[in-house]
Amino acid sequence: MESISRRELLKRTVVMAAGSSLLLNRPITAWANEKEATAKVVLIRNQNLFAGGASPDPAICGQMLDEALCNLTGKKNAREAWASIVKPTDVVGIKTNAWNGLPTPPELDEILKTRVQSAGVKEENVSIDDRGVKTNPVFQRSTALINIRPMRTHAWAGVGTLLKNYIMFAEKPSDYHDDSCASLAELHDLPAVKGKTRLYVLVLFTPQFHHLTASTFYEEFSWKYNGLAIGFDPVAIDSVGLRIIEAKRKDYFKEERPLNPPAKHIALADTRYHMGTSDPAKIELVKIGWDEGSFV
Repeated sequence: MESISRRELLKRTVVMAAGSSLLLNRPITAWANEKEATAKVVLIRNQNLFAGGASPDPAICGQMLDEALCNLTGKKNAREAWASIVKPTDVVGIKTNAWNGLPTPPELDEILKTRVQSAGVKEENVSIDDRGVKTNPVFQRSTALINIRPMRTHAWAGVGTLLKNYIMFAEKPSDYHDDSCASLAELHDLPAVKGKTRLYVLVLFTPQFHHLTASTFYEEFSWKYNGLAIGFDPVAIDSVGLRIIEAKRKDYFKEERPLNPPAKHIALADTRYHMGTSDPAKIELVKIGWDEGSFV
């Protein structure tokens, strides 16, 4: 029989206990796809986000971003998590979305800027912009980008997504409108963008799940989902967002109601351009917080 010293026995016991603790504390939703997962998406929701009125609570916005990023990066606190995304020497462009119907909430834009600066980036080296990114001096010399935008149905692409949010870097955005915007993945190869994105944030505070005309926001076709989906793979995040939109449409219309046009650019970013994962079976979806009506 193998002889085990008291010290060795204690050591093995500690290792086994630590392993058990990690398993017990992992979200159940992350277990099923662990062997196949190639991308991780953190979906966080807070039922009290709009408890104070029509605008999201800035404190809750910050808490949601910090907690989601800690989970995504595996860091023990927000300071370490943000420091793992950007460095003091970075020049950071926060690519927001300014569509007047459903813009990125300014609370989130400002929180992102604050968090980037808390990681040591100088104020003059951080900028928030959308339609002026090509001429913005910070974006022109950027070393890092953060991509943030709300999720909504879209008249040309099926849905407005993180993949589409970089279209303002194109010399001629309309070049990407053909075939339901099927080639949007190519935007990530533009010189101003390629290899720079450190974080993707899909805003699901009040997503729009249906529209009647291209340029109008329909409040009756939006709802307080109170969520954020973040990760490093925009294809995986957009895929999760699309599932939520499709499920909401079925719930609202009481039947299958396919998007018109179809949101083919998400799957094609995976199957044609190989830039990420769109297959739900290969996405590790970690859900944090309020789960009622999550649709995924």
